[in-house]
Amino acid sequence: MKIFEGKLSAEGLKFGIVISRFNEFITGKLLEGAVDALKRNGADDDDIEVAWVPGSWEIPAVAARMARGDKYDAVICLGAVIKGDTAHWQYISTQVTRGIAAAGQESAIPVSYGVITPYTLEQAIERAGTKAGNKGFDAAMAAIEMANLYKDLA
Repeated sequence: MKIFEGKLSAEGLKFGIVISRFNEFITGKLLEGAVDALKRNGADDDDIEVAWVPGSWEIPAVAARMARGDKYDAVICLGAVIKGDTAHWQYISTQVTRGIAAAGQESAIPVSYGVITPYTLEQAIERAGTKAGNKGFDAAMAAIEMANLYKDLA
């Protein structure tokens, strides 16, 4: 029996990060977590590129574009869609999730999901580096593992 598992080494891998500027006080913390995970696992600064987009709505298009080229081994998507007083957040978060999934399915590299969709600002803060951990860190760890798995499967 042959088992494939991705390793947790970012050494020699190149990462593209797509991040929403909207709710930057939260997404900035997600970015810090993602970069921390990549560097702790051997990525060089020169192997990490960050594309800022206006809001989470724009993440899937840029993620798909980054994933189509041969420049990156994985793309990490970071955003924060916080519930407001209307259903707008639900429509945005659903379509962003679908778009990121499609970008990953249509590319030859993994596309990692690090878009949080909390009900409250407090929950967003918790997911950006306090008691619920840092979901940017988690998304980067998934990207590292999946990039190595894709290489092994090739």
